[in-house]
Amino acid sequence: MGNEIDGEYMLCCLECGAEIGGHWRIRCDCGGILELWRDFSGMDGERLQQLFEQRLYLERGTVYGSGVWRYKELIAPELPENALTTRGEGNTGLYLSQACAAYAGIRELRLKAQSENPSGSFKDNGMAAAVSHGLSLGKNVFACSSTGNTSASLAMYAAWSGSSSLVIAPASNISPAKINQTTAYGAQVIRFDGTYDDGIAFLEKWGDALGLYVCNSLNPYRIEGQKSIVYELAQQLQWKMPDWIAIPGGALSNVSALGKGLGDLWRLGMIDKLPRIALVQAEGASPFHRMVEQKGKTFVPEPNPRTRASAMNIGNPPSWRKAPAALELTQGVTAAVSDEEIMLAKRVIDRSGIGCEPASAATLAGLKMLRTDGTIDKDETAAAILTGHMLKDADALEELYSGGIMHMPGGEPLSPEVVRRFILK
Repeated sequence: MGNEIDGEYMLCCLECGAEIGGHWRIRCDCGGILELWRDFSGMDGERLQQLFEQRLYLERGTVYGSGVWRYKELIAPELPENALTTRGEGNTGLYLSQACAAYAGIRELRLKAQSENPSGSFKDNGMAAAVSHGLSLGKNVFACSSTGNTSASLAMYAAWSGSSSLVIAPASNISPAKINQTTAYGAQVIRFDGTYDDGIAFLEKWGDALGLYVCNSLNPYRIEGQKSIVYELAQQLQWKMPDWIAIPGGALSNVSALGKGLGDLWRLGMIDKLPRIALVQAEGASPFHRMVEQKGKTFVPEPNPRTRASAMNIGNPPSWRKAPAALELTQGVTAAVSDEEIMLAKRVIDRSGIGCEPASAATLAGLKMLRTDGTIDKDETAAAILTGHMLKDADALEELYSGGIMHMPGGEPLSPEVVRRFILK
């Protein structure tokens, strides 16, 4: 792992292996993406477990009551407390669902509802850390390219911290609800003819010159904050992990973060085993799955990604170079599911009483596929990360469930007979 920079952390390039100190940056001089690496070798895992339990019950209402900053020692010990921003993110439910387990064909399945985050998606875990780091540097204009969830989270934390936010978003294939949520928090939004990937490239080129602190998943602090999802999952399970964790794959920040977080917990002796990761992409936006399936090392972006699960409609995932390490560590696998399979799985999750946006349902669809092809055994257990709230995509709800609404003919009064007909139809 090398020596720490300034006694706290080092930025390590995944391309050339350079260890970088000094000025904060997102890319290495060679163009490679960077990761934050810390030396946890002197830490006591058992003591950390006790500390995290204490904070869970005794620190509510403080910054350490956050489901991110509860784990500050493993996320960003160098950040000063006065820079930490929180909306009480994390602290999301973990629900045992017999209906979803039966649909997947496995013994036990828990749903980790990151949709219960303040802005309605898992992005809050990483964004809390990224914005806090930006604040520690004196930044006050935060920016991202987004398919919706990132922008809403960014705008929320910027507003909460008294800062400004700028969002660059494609003109099409994005849920209007997510853009409306973003503007409601006060972000300035630029819609353009292009893709999420084009927006990322623009911010990488011009972000510094425009005085922007870029909060996309290339930002290493985003990954550090998102590790808290798996820390919290482990704590909720009393540090006894399931056989599998299923994660939807769009920008691939989540699989990178959860794999990194699992590695932290395993090396510190805090969990009983390493669960296998099942990374699930949509067929129309699955360049990483294709690379893994073909056992190749050359990544070929999808120039025209297309999926109904808009949060995964990304053809050139910015974190793809970080994702292989998560699969290698956990003996993980990838899968690609159709939009039809995603929407069928969404119905099951919605009717279970939890609900999710389409991208989240890819987890259940993927588990079902992997059980069918024998990758997962019927007696195994799993947790599925539900990344976004069902109201994030109102159009999907209307598409799926408009048949459940009865519109009374003009002039016909409501009566018991009408209700009986509707119930029995």
